[in-house]
Amino acid sequence: MPERGIKMKIHEIREMKTDELIKRINEEEKNIVDLRFSHQLKQLTNTAKLGLAKKDIARMKTVLKERQLAEQREANKQGANA
Repeated sequence: MPERGIKMKIHEIREMKTDELIKRINEEEKNIVDLRFSHQLKQLTNTAKLGLAKKDIARMKTVLKERQLAEQREANKQGANA
């Protein structure tokens, strides 16, 4: 698992299993809450971490959506062939 504040690569995200992705998204969303709190208290020195965390979540949600759409396409193909 990469260190917090370091951008995750898309190939790393695609290698993760779906349940790992969901767990990681939840962790990162909690991390954003903590980062926002630190930022409000003027304790966050690297504010770019907020943006990185948001972009990582967006990448992970994109991969999840791609997987869902692929499953739907497969189900539609199966239904059309039946």
